[in-house]
Amino acid sequence: METISLRLPLNHEDKKLLKAGEKVLLSGTVYTARDAAHKKIVEALANGAPLPFELQGSTIFYTGPTPAQADGLPGSAGPTTSSRMDAYTLPLLKNGVSAFIGKGARSDVVNKALLEHGVIYFAGIGGAGALLANAISSMKLIAYPELGPEAVYKFEIADLPVYVALDLNGGNIYGR
Repeated sequence: METISLRLPLNHEDKKLLKAGEKVLLSGTVYTARDAAHKKIVEALANGAPLPFELQGSTIFYTGPTPAQADGLPGSAGPTTSSRMDAYTLPLLKNGVSAFIGKGARSDVVNKALLEHGVIYFAGIGGAGALLANAISSMKLIAYPELGPEAVYKFEIADLPVYVALDLNGGNIYGR
């Protein structure tokens, strides 16, 4: 299988060409957010409060990186179970998020919404957080420091290996 290299933010033409199961190397900017950060972001949207980053065109990586080492980079940054973010996904889609990176199946409601909004869902390799951290060239805390590893970080990544879990044609590696 051929590996596809893509630069973030993704454009719609690139997203249309992706097929479920394809291996992709992502480079560019991603923002981390897990359950607690998602809750705060969705509350900010509901209240018209400032957001920690521009959602339009963004890619969100469901990870809680380990604390920065001497070089300022995490020792590990593996994907967490995406279904835990399903309750918060629809407001993010309505505000233009372009892609998500996580692991595991999504609910039928979220799968349908991802397709309706033209959003790609990538799966990272669970249990390989130390390996995936090698793709991170910079890590900057940008919001919610009180959440520790679940704070929102901005990562610059180069060749982060992921798989297309849900494509824009409904192809789904989880069979849903």
